[in-house]
Amino acid sequence: MEAADPVSASGLARALQIIYAVADANPSGIGVSALSRHLGMPKAVAHRILKTLSNDGFLQFDEGTKRYSLGAGALSVGLNAFVNLDLRAAVHPFLRDLVEATGETATLSMRQGWARLYLDQVESPREVRMTVSVGRPYPLHAGSSSKAILAALPDRDVDAFLRLRPLESLTARTPVDPDALLVEISRIRRLGYAESAGERQPAAGGVASAVLRQDGTVFGSVSVCGPITRFDEATRAAYGPLVAQAAERVSTAMIRQSAPTLTAT
Repeated sequence: MEAADPVSASGLARALQIIYAVADANPSGIGVSALSRHLGMPKAVAHRILKTLSNDGFLQFDEGTKRYSLGAGALSVGLNAFVNLDLRAAVHPFLRDLVEATGETATLSMRQGWARLYLDQVESPREVRMTVSVGRPYPLHAGSSSKAILAALPDRDVDAFLRLRPLESLTARTPVDPDALLVEISRIRRLGYAESAGERQPAAGGVASAVLRQDGTVFGSVSVCGPITRFDEATRAAYGPLVAQAAERVSTAMIRQSAPTLTAT
């Protein structure tokens, strides 16, 4: 049997096959048996390459589900590609438009497994404003950007998230009751946008809407965010349609720029 050397030409080709297959296995990764069947690759060969990629941090292995998904190394490559490709230039104007319309910071987030992270932001021109940490992961239950992504997932994936991931309390207002979160998800789906007030950061408010790929699966979310004192209920309701419209435009722009190649789920 041919050795599965990830450095050889044949090994590299197989490693790339595996990386693409793992990236396409939305939303919760893929097991070695399913992967080997999908690629027509011997299970031992697939397992050896998966282990190598996991040891290097390019993939990650979930002990609970026994599935592989893209890891920090893949994410780093994707983020660098995002910065250097035309995609960022295509999306950035919509964030600027949101800042102009609201006076608040606008952000773009991407889903990564059961978390999400900020990809880009356009800061508010106000002296007191909110800024975000690009590249830092956050859970899917806390804050408008996260909840918009969670609500855009199919019910089976929402159920899996609630079953596999504890609802950690980040602030006194973080939703940690699964039943209450399900009610909130229904409301987000009905409105087309998510709201938050002090859920991820005590002094921050936000409104967000999901960004979708061409196949209807969720890529991430667009938001406006700022000091909680400027995000009362009436203001959030006013910003909701603006953010939902921006998210729809970003979805269209990302589809045109082949955004699915940058997914890290």
